[in-house]
Amino acid sequence: MLTKRIIPCLDVKDGRTVKGVNFVNLRDAGDAVELGALYAEQGADELVFLDITATVEGRKTFAELVKRVAHTINIPFTVGGGISSIADVSTLLHAGADKVSINSSAVRTPELIDQLALEFGSQCIVVAIDTRFIPYIEDFPEAGGDHIVHTHGGRTPTELRTLAWAKEVENRGAGELLLTSMDTDGTKNGFALELTATVSGNARIPVIASGGAGTMQHFRDVFTTGKADAGLAASIFHFREIDIPDLKSYLQRQGLPMRMTI
Repeated sequence: MLTKRIIPCLDVKDGRTVKGVNFVNLRDAGDAVELGALYAEQGADELVFLDITATVEGRKTFAELVKRVAHTINIPFTVGGGISSIADVSTLLHAGADKVSINSSAVRTPELIDQLALEFGSQCIVVAIDTRFIPYIEDFPEAGGDHIVHTHGGRTPTELRTLAWAKEVENRGAGELLLTSMDTDGTKNGFALELTATVSGNARIPVIASGGAGTMQHFRDVFTTGKADAGLAASIFHFREIDIPDLKSYLQRQGLPMRMTI
């Protein structure tokens, strides 16, 4: 079994790390550079840095902040927010990012995934899928509810079914999926296990599960029942509710392979 990864997520707005519940009611969680350095020191396997209002505000991710974060850490680092072209990706990779995460631009122009994978390699391309369960879909009432892809920081629903979209982005060359359940995000009630298991069970590429972590057991559950390759969380790390070394020790005792550094 491959080593499971623990990934803190830094949702950044105006240069500060923030965190909300169900993608709203944001509160300040600290300086992105300082938190990145702390997590690297604690043994995080990777970091994800998302400029959460870049797409909504129609601007690009702050490359200078990416440089500052990248210069303080020695672990892989993914950047997302407002990325819509080969030039954007090139800028961020040169600023120090190891991977980029795209969401809204991938939905708007799916061919972008193919182009980026060809230009930079699939290992650099993460497609983020923000999804919410919609109990009644007007165009397909006979089908009942389904998990629907959302864009623009979770503000805009699309017509895309989550599992079908996950398969498409993999076929187009994505190297990894970042799957966030908007229904569980920030609730600390646990990951969306059934959704995660369905996507992971149908994917040939790694799946990062996001949304809902509140206890160490939640990570165990998402790695076992949810079949995820990595678990991503924000507030429980930002506010020191769970420390990464303690979490990794717990998961290792549960029989899950972890990269132990301290």
